Amino acid sequence: MPSRLNPDDQKRVDDYLSAPQHQVERRPFKVWSLLLIILATVIGLGLLSRLLSQLVL
Repeated sequence: MPSRLNPDDQKRVDDYLSAPQHQVERRPFKVWSLLLIILATVIGLGLLSRLLSQLVL
């Protein structure tokens, strides 16, 4: 897909994105750790809600 920018603007964008501060090494995304965090959060909030319902009633 061709760029909608004119060549000068596209060159500025390419220079900006190739600057060292924009080349951050990132760890690979870990689906299982995200799933574990979400599961622990849901279980923790569920237990907290049960505890609060016991205290209120």
